[in-house]
Amino acid sequence: MKRFRRAANDYQQKQTKNTQNEAVLRFEEVRCGIDMMKITGFLIVCLMVLSVMFSLSVILKNPSEASRVLDVQSDKVTGFENDFPNAYEDPKDKLLGGLLPPGLDEKSCLSRYQSTIYGRGLSHQPSPYLISRLRSYETLHKRCGPYTESYNRTLVKLKSGQEANDPSDCNYLVWISYSGLGNRILTLASAFLYAILTSRVLLVDRGADIPDLFCEPFPDVSWLLPLDFPITNQLNSFDQRSPESHGNIMKNNNFGNSSGSAIPSFVYLHLAHDYDDSDKLFFCDQEQSVLQKVPWLIMKTDNYFIPSLFLISSFEQELSQLFPEKDTVFHFLGRYLLHPTNSVWGLINRYYQAYMARADEKIGIQVRVFDSDPGPFQHVLDQILDCALKEDLLPNLNQEEPSIIPFRNRKTKTVLVTSLSSGYSEAIRDKYWKSSTSTGEVIAVHQPSHEGYQQTEKHMHNRKAWAEMYLLSLTDKLVTSSWSTFGYVAQGLGGLKPWILDKPENRTAPNPPCRRAMSMEPCFHAPPFYDCKNKVGTDTGALVPHVRHCEDMSWGLKLVDHDSW
Repeated sequence: MKRFRRAANDYQQKQTKNTQNEAVLRFEEVRCGIDMMKITGFLIVCLMVLSVMFSLSVILKNPSEASRVLDVQSDKVTGFENDFPNAYEDPKDKLLGGLLPPGLDEKSCLSRYQSTIYGRGLSHQPSPYLISRLRSYETLHKRCGPYTESYNRTLVKLKSGQEANDPSDCNYLVWISYSGLGNRILTLASAFLYAILTSRVLLVDRGADIPDLFCEPFPDVSWLLPLDFPITNQLNSFDQRSPESHGNIMKNNNFGNSSGSAIPSFVYLHLAHDYDDSDKLFFCDQEQSVLQKVPWLIMKTDNYFIPSLFLISSFEQELSQLFPEKDTVFHFLGRYLLHPTNSVWGLINRYYQAYMARADEKIGIQVRVFDSDPGPFQHVLDQILDCALKEDLLPNLNQEEPSIIPFRNRKTKTVLVTSLSSGYSEAIRDKYWKSSTSTGEVIAVHQPSHEGYQQTEKHMHNRKAWAEMYLLSLTDKLVTSSWSTFGYVAQGLGGLKPWILDKPENRTAPNPPCRRAMSMEPCFHAPPFYDCKNKVGTDTGALVPHVRHCEDMSWGLKLVDHDSW
């Protein structure tokens, strides 16, 4: 019994010692933990202090550099540095050097202020006078646009058919939606410049899809012609034979040349490719002075007629102030006026990020074949490749065993092909898939769509076409097809001087296959050849140094910057 009690006491004493030892160990652990937390906290505080001191030193030393650092950090947070690795323009230049008006709703038209994210700013600086005139036009449009008091008052004469002998405080130019999308884009720019020159408000016929393709460009008031416009149902029926056409009025009564001549409430301007000599008198000074009195002008055209506006002497001084560099007209007007809607911008944005954003260089190839057969044609493919290789746009193939180049050191070129046929892009892609390049570059060939044939009245077809024109404008170098307004739009928006594929004859590739454009301006395909002062035929491509004949159409006219020639 004594042994049992002694054993129990020994056991209790051991348990007590163990408990005391465990308590001591736990205390040591807690104390160590607290010490570690103190050390960690001290280190964090030190790092924060050092970071603040570094930031302050940067700001005090170079505020602009600090701003750049913060911008980069912000980009990393949003992930933009991965989406747009090659952006070389400041994405904060939303207003394109003052070209765009501030304050418009960004969400309703994402493309207006996001275009510079892709590194495609303006290739030139707009003149202060152009910016001032655009702001003045916006004020005019707000004062005289649809359903304003001035608009409603001017509309009364149009509805009643009254003569317009009393001057109106607001005059209008109605643009009729006509022809293919490339033509419509070019003629919208032409009509807008004419509206600025003549202090008219531009109102745009909706056609089948204008609101689906383009954002509203002006603040506060729409540019769309109201659906209840009195003669909306007549717009599509106007043609060269219409009695209201300027050309027919000139033939019949020569209105406005005498004090007793009546001024009609509206005049139709037929400036399409089939217009005659009487219609072409529109480009004469004396006719402009008469048309200035007409409150409503209705215009139908499929021509980029701006080069001939530069030959009208009464517009000469104003145009020189607006565009000191003559070959920037469509570049500025297009970037100001024509913004893809969110549905089209989505197509552009997704395609660019998926196939173009990470390339070291982007090459655009726009193929348009004016042939009754669908193609593809071997002579056209040969011409494209011959041009691309001779102009060093694409590398030659490696005829020997390829050398091993580390993947991280390889340069990539993305080739964006636009065509109604998929055959050309497939052939180019196969060529660079089967063989390596002599330079070691990786060539990726992509084509967004291949519709087979032009489908002007289909909404999705035109959305794709508008997206592809815009994507081509985001390339670094561009090859276009002769006579194609699709290519003109792309080069003008991008500020690019393309290599133009000469038009093949008898299905034979020409030699040389292409030539460099004189300027990024589109070509006026059907200009007048008439000396308004002397009333005789003349070569209008030889009157002034900044209006010359086009590279791809010998009788056409285009603007060039004569100082560079």
